[in-house]
Amino acid sequence: MLCLLLLAFTLNLQAQEQLSLKNALDIAVNNYGTIKAKANYANASRSSATQAKRDYLPNLVLSGQQDYGTVNGQNGPLYGFGGFGVASSGLPLPNQNWNAAFGSLYLANVNWEFFSFGKAKERIKVAKEIASRDDRDLQQELFNHRVKVAAAYLNLLAAQKLTLSYEKNLNRADTFRRVVVTRALNGLIAGVDSSLANAEVSNAKIAYTKAKDFEQQQGNNLAQLMGVQPTDFLLDTVFISNVPQGLEQPIDTNWNNHPALQWYQSRLRVGKEQTKYLKTLYYPSFSLIGIFQTRGSGFSSTYATNQSAYTQNYFDGIKPTRSNYLIGIGLTWNITQPFRVSQQVKAQQYTNNALDNEFELANQQLHAQLVLAETKIHNALSNYKEAPTQVKAASDAFLQKSVLYKNGLTNLVDVTQALYTLIRAETDRDIAYNNVWQALLYKAAASGDFGLFVNKITP
Repeated sequence: MLCLLLLAFTLNLQAQEQLSLKNALDIAVNNYGTIKAKANYANASRSSATQAKRDYLPNLVLSGQQDYGTVNGQNGPLYGFGGFGVASSGLPLPNQNWNAAFGSLYLANVNWEFFSFGKAKERIKVAKEIASRDDRDLQQELFNHRVKVAAAYLNLLAAQKLTLSYEKNLNRADTFRRVVVTRALNGLIAGVDSSLANAEVSNAKIAYTKAKDFEQQQGNNLAQLMGVQPTDFLLDTVFISNVPQGLEQPIDTNWNNHPALQWYQSRLRVGKEQTKYLKTLYYPSFSLIGIFQTRGSGFSSTYATNQSAYTQNYFDGIKPTRSNYLIGIGLTWNITQPFRVSQQVKAQQYTNNALDNEFELANQQLHAQLVLAETKIHNALSNYKEAPTQVKAASDAFLQKSVLYKNGLTNLVDVTQALYTLIRAETDRDIAYNNVWQALLYKAAASGDFGLFVNKITP
């Protein structure tokens, strides 16, 4: 409860305090519903594995009953259909009577399937592999969710930067409109220029509104991934002011450690263990049994010849007077079972082949994604280096056209074209830094090492 209160307090201050990417990742991992669900699934599988171990323990049944009733018997067959039968033991008498007394039965039963050609062992292995599979599924979900949260964080940051650029463009267009309107009112330029300037301001307002709407969408997406209510996030600007170093250096990728491939491999291991377990069902099972029982009865041993030789005293009836024991070894084998199990084994083998095919496909896709990630990094760095040159040239061109227009040496169309070029250059610059980080994130996702991305962030 204390943790939840602290989390709520933290989230209430997000509008004023900066939300770093690492904090966003921590909140998302601890708060997202899918991760919580898969953690519970993993815990359930671990409990099932423990249960599978305990299933090998012998069954020990203790039973006790105390009854009151008659003991009339009769020669003839009897079938207790559906369990509705009374186990009244006594010699068959020539006439029905209603003599009744107390009786009791106390029982201890041990039944242990001590050898079954590996059934219990393989059942435990299957349960362990299922637990391992669900744990790998959780680790894969954690990895994927971190990547999603990081991507959403970068997208929101880029959207916020674009919104600022379009707001700046709106202010620039409005300032220029006021100059044009003033000159038109003074008769220095044609009145149609003021209409064109007003149109440009309206266009800039629409572009700004669209950028704001996109920013709100990205903020909502980040809030959903963090499992919190949407709010105005103040993000770390390091991703739009710096780029990570050493991006073009090759990395040694250990594909066996990729969370996605580990999950596929764990599914395949479960399938192989299930095949081994199914094959053990071909064979019989050996059981050790042991029973000890003691009985008490209010009917005397001479009741067969003297029907008055019984007592209705409760304590005399439930007092144990006769005991028996039985020990033995049992063999159970359904000889038709192999005919059914053989098809289960064949079906499981086909399933294993399918799981292996899925593993190979995922492996190929990840290799291809890593190659693409290297290309994305190269292209993002190239754009990052070109962006300042483009902005400088576009700013100079806009300034030049503005000055020329104010002096009557060019028309409004040239100024508008220069304005378009400038806003395009500024938006390209805004996302150039972000795209480098996005490319690095893509590489981390493809290689299965999230540290490649997060370790580049300056603390």
